[in-house]
Amino acid sequence: MNRQKTIMIVDDTEMNIDILVEALNEEYELIVAINGLEALELIEEQKPDLILLDIMMPEMDGYEVLKKLKKNQNLETIPVILLSAITDSDSKNKGFSLGAVDYVTKPFEIVEVKARVKTQLRLEEARLILESQNIILEEKVKERTQLIERTNSAAIYCLAALAETRDPETGEHIKRTQEYIRELALELRKNEKYKDILTDEYIELLYKSAPLHDIGKVGVKDSILLKPGKLTAEEFDEMKKHTTYGEESLMVGIKELGEESFLTLAKEIALTHHEKWDGSGYPMGLSKEEIPISGRLMALSDVYDALISKRVYKEAFTHDEAKNIILESRGTHFDPDIVDAFIKREGKFIEIMERFKGC
Repeated sequence: MNRQKTIMIVDDTEMNIDILVEALNEEYELIVAINGLEALELIEEQKPDLILLDIMMPEMDGYEVLKKLKKNQNLETIPVILLSAITDSDSKNKGFSLGAVDYVTKPFEIVEVKARVKTQLRLEEARLILESQNIILEEKVKERTQLIERTNSAAIYCLAALAETRDPETGEHIKRTQEYIRELALELRKNEKYKDILTDEYIELLYKSAPLHDIGKVGVKDSILLKPGKLTAEEFDEMKKHTTYGEESLMVGIKELGEESFLTLAKEIALTHHEKWDGSGYPMGLSKEEIPISGRLMALSDVYDALISKRVYKEAFTHDEAKNIILESRGTHFDPDIVDAFIKREGKFIEIMERFKGC
């Protein structure tokens, strides 16, 4: 059963109050105030569904009451119908400009008052329903967005797991490099050159996409991928192709999802993370800013992790040994700005290395 609506009548004339009470008391709960100050006190306590507000009152007129209502976030949406014997257009316009929803002139026509009250209550009820529906819709959009984000993340890890099945060392590598690249990006954006590129959204996407940097390894022969010794020149040429294999496989998804999808950045990382600052890298021999910032960030993250990790063909280097190699490669293999960011975040790198050591 619907709750009975509550109407507040604010008027300093007893006869007007009696007329309105008689007209409305059968259908609505009524609250009566004989001046503006009393009205404001009662409104705070009982919050009516609609207010019938006289304009010409002593101490505080209806305009002032209306102003105070509209400044209060808890009360500003209560519809207010102004009551007045003043019929000039300026007075009406002033009331509407302050937020009144209607204007009824005295002496009252009871039928008109009832009709206008009913109309405004229905409009307010419709507004509340719409507001509720909008809240529900916003929540559904939020849930949908979260589902898409979870789906994207799941898709990334499913794809990354393919590389992990081919190379048992990849699982730990994925987790660490994902953390490294975020730390580097957070530090690098303090540099004026990168603050507009490395936004929160970009860094989060970088973090999510990073696990796919070696996805192309699924196309490399086991005899090369898992070889315990040093690769021959021919074998190394084949190993290099994992960058283009990664690009090609991710392009399949991009064609379905579009260039704006999360896979676009993943493809960029997969293709360019073995490029070098001096142009001696692969597969395209890009140099300096020709290399996307994502590829430059992954290059250092990838090499650092390879250095501190034990492989079948080498022992793990210490952090200091890896750090010295990276410093020696500043301006040749690595972007100098990114090496500087690494030095500032080396404590975080050590922490990540320790945290995921037993993954």
